[in-house]
Amino acid sequence: MTPVCFVGAGAGDPELLTLKGRRLLDEADVIIYAGSLVNPELLAGVRATVHDSAGMDLDQIMEIMIKAHREGKKVVRLHTGDPAIFGAIREQMRRLDAEDIEYEVVPGVSSALASAAALKVELTVPEVTQTVIFTRQAGRTPVPERESLRNLARIQASMCIFLSVSMIDKVVEELTGGGYPEDTPVAVVEKASWPDERIVRGTLADIGDAVRTSGIRKTAMILVGRALADGPSAASRLYDAGFSHEYRK
Repeated sequence: MTPVCFVGAGAGDPELLTLKGRRLLDEADVIIYAGSLVNPELLAGVRATVHDSAGMDLDQIMEIMIKAHREGKKVVRLHTGDPAIFGAIREQMRRLDAEDIEYEVVPGVSSALASAAALKVELTVPEVTQTVIFTRQAGRTPVPERESLRNLARIQASMCIFLSVSMIDKVVEELTGGGYPEDTPVAVVEKASWPDERIVRGTLADIGDAVRTSGIRKTAMILVGRALADGPSAASRLYDAGFSHEYRK
């Protein structure tokens, strides 16, 4: 029997869906999608019965998924971005395990990476930072204290902060309290890769005012770190003529 497929829809642009994801959507009999975030253009022309999960709870989602699978139908659960990052798929997979139903996960383009592409930046810059942190500010869903923004800020790596733009002042307070200087570059990308994408740039000193002026309240990524600065001087050694490796002496 065909496994249930969890598919990453990507950040928004329909062309950022993987070829495998596109094929699975086109072949599906039943699609359950995260309607509040997934671009509906991805579902144009599909033959499947489509369910919007925005107003559903876990039991309702799983009832549709399990029933359709047992009827021999091809089921796709379409998540925004990449399902592995704040995708809420763990609890769905555990339910499928309990029902002895096979499943697979198809990755997608995370909004963090689509945001970096929109900004035309490389998040890992030699001698500046080689670490990228994906995280979020604690809100209604708590975050372990050891992973608070204040604690993570101590290493001053590149940081992609999900689900937090509505708490921008708290984000700034935590980041500066943890060690990022106030002149650290920050960018907020709303709806990365969508036609109505918007970008707000600044530093930790002024990004709060800039976000409030923009009116951005959700569906936005916060990127922080020195890698966002214009023209870091260090360059990768990979293509340095004086640097030898396995394929070039």
